[in-house]
Amino acid sequence: METLDEGLAFRSARPLPSMSDAHPPAPAPLSEFVRENIAFAANQYSGMLAQLAASNVYPRTWTGEKRVLVRPADWTSGFFPGALWYLFEATGELRWREAATAFTAGLEGMKENRRTHDVGFMLYCSFGNGYRLTKEPRYRAILFGGAQSLATRFNPNVGCIKSWDTRAEWPFPVIIDNMMNLELLLWASRESGDPSFRDIAVSHADTTLRNHFRPDASCYHVVDYDPATGAVRNRQTHQGAADESAWSRGQAWALYGFTFMHRETRAPSYLGQAQRVADFILGHPRLPADKIPYWDFDAPRIPNAPRDASAAAIVASALFELCDYVPTDAAARYREAATEQLRSLASSAYRAAPGDNGCFLLKHSTGSFPRGSEIDVPLNYADYYFLEALLRKSRRALRHERDGMTRR
Repeated sequence: METLDEGLAFRSARPLPSMSDAHPPAPAPLSEFVRENIAFAANQYSGMLAQLAASNVYPRTWTGEKRVLVRPADWTSGFFPGALWYLFEATGELRWREAATAFTAGLEGMKENRRTHDVGFMLYCSFGNGYRLTKEPRYRAILFGGAQSLATRFNPNVGCIKSWDTRAEWPFPVIIDNMMNLELLLWASRESGDPSFRDIAVSHADTTLRNHFRPDASCYHVVDYDPATGAVRNRQTHQGAADESAWSRGQAWALYGFTFMHRETRAPSYLGQAQRVADFILGHPRLPADKIPYWDFDAPRIPNAPRDASAAAIVASALFELCDYVPTDAAARYREAATEQLRSLASSAYRAAPGDNGCFLLKHSTGSFPRGSEIDVPLNYADYYFLEALLRKSRRALRHERDGMTRR
């Protein structure tokens, strides 16, 4: 962990590629609401960049006194460069491409990291967005390297990718968060035509679907398996209020993961699960009126119980995509809920005042309440999914506008 010295100017750890011949994408048409939030984000992150002294460390949170920086191997390292790519996408301004390029470059070594499932978070949010927007061939090669590393953690006896190596009591733990890393494998299969990546992702999702969920569609955080037989040893909710509770961000990961699994495979089982999880979240009696969940849906109702803005941002982003795959009535309900979440997040209750909050965008996220870690603070992944949700809202509105013009 590091503390920033105020006033240090951002400088790249390596020379930036020339942008003189670059042709940035035209920024997407934005509604006034989205445009204002993008402008706010650009102002905040301009302040953040002005205070970062190098591009091989990544801002993760703000304690109220110092900015916490992490190295590339931290699971959250890909979110800051990913957010910079989203700002480039939204504005078309080369300054954001330059910054995103610099911070993305520092993560290249993670393509060889076989010690964690989080290589998907690290690389797909950074290099994945960079490749999508620039088609830089080197990014493509790095993503394939990361997919190959991630695939080494797959155990065919279990049918899943192992999440953690560090806990002796769990021989083969699989966490619901791991669903998010499957998107890198699906991309690699689609890009290369190699079905093995897709087969691993489908096996992991199918096994998760069988073993992680309760009858009400809520999920456990951790399912531990016997690596030799694939039998379930234990089910726990490591970051929740209790093993049988519904940890809010876990539900968000599940919703997001099964939504993109349906996008890539068109399997009805994945779509059905995504809808069941969405309905659990939106219909839960303890979801507050502003639709920003407490850190756990089953946490005791105590005064000032912390919320988790990161869970809300992930849910909103997933719901905007889920709208594309469901009947009109369900799509309208999900779109309305996601829009309400975005408006809550963009209100003064959750969005930082300009220049405050360590220049992060959102306040009131919760990392791990049971461990007393990162409680009621900004988190880089809350910012990332907030920006993603804003862009998804804009893309969907533009498609509807075009469809309406076509019908007329």
